[in-house]
Amino acid sequence: MGLRQRLGAFVERPGFGQFITGVIIVNAILLGMETSPGIMARFGPVISSLDKLCLGIFIIEIAMKLIAQGRRFFLNGWNLFDFAIVGIAIAPGAEGLSVLRALRILRVLRVISVAPRLRRVVEGFITALPGMASVFLLMTIIFYIGAVIATKLFSQSFPDWFGDLGLSAYTLFQIMTLESWSMGIVRPVMQVYPYAWAFFVPFIMITTFAVVNLLVGLIVNSMQDAHHEEDDERTDAYRDEVLTRLEAIEKHLSHQGETKM
Repeated sequence: MGLRQRLGAFVERPGFGQFITGVIIVNAILLGMETSPGIMARFGPVISSLDKLCLGIFIIEIAMKLIAQGRRFFLNGWNLFDFAIVGIAIAPGAEGLSVLRALRILRVLRVISVAPRLRRVVEGFITALPGMASVFLLMTIIFYIGAVIATKLFSQSFPDWFGDLGLSAYTLFQIMTLESWSMGIVRPVMQVYPYAWAFFVPFIMITTFAVVNLLVGLIVNSMQDAHHEEDDERTDAYRDEVLTRLEAIEKHLSHQGETKM
C-alpha cells in the first residue's frame, strides 16, 4: 500500500475525525478566551501558542488530504470549505488586521464539515435556496410596494421613519420583525393618521405570518427530504448487504451439493 492509500485510510478513520472535532472545540474556546483582557494578561503567551498549534494541526490535516486525494480534493465542497477557512487564518496580514484576526473564529465552522448531522442540516438548507430565492423576490416586491406607499402617506409627519424609500423599507422591516412595532411606530402614526392601521395590519399579516412562515416551511421540507434520502441510502446499503450474504450462502450450498454428488 502506497503513501497516498495509507494517508487516505488514516484520514477516513472515525478516530481522526473525532480528534479534529476536539481540536476545533478547543480552538473555539481559545479564541473566546482571547477576547478577555484579564485572561490574556495572565495567560496570553500560552493561549497564543495553543492557538498556533491548533492552526498547525488544521494545516497538516489539509496537507494530508491533499496528498491522499490529489485532484479529487477540490471536487468535494466540504474540502473547499475547510481549505478556505484555513486559508483565511494563514493569509498574509491576518495577524495585523483586526478584521482578519476576527475572522479566525470562522474556524469554528469547521465542525460542520466533520459532523455528519450538521452537514445534513446545511445540505438541506442549501437545497432549499432555489425555493427561498423565489420567496425573497416576492418579499422584495412587497417591501418595495409598501415602502413607496408608506413614504407617500407618512413622510411629511414622520420623516425619521418614512422620509425616503430606504428609511421606509427599514421601518417596515422593523415592523415585520414585530420589534416595538405597535407602541413604538404604529400607534404614534395613528395619532396623526387614525386609519393607518389599514396599511400596517395587512402588511404584518402578509409578511410576518404568511411569507416568513413560507420560508420556514421550505426549509423544513428540505430537511425532511434530506433525512428521507439518508434513510433510503441506509435501506439500499442494508439490502445490498443482505443480497451479498444470500449469494454467498447460495454459492456455499451449491458447492456442498456438488461435493456430495
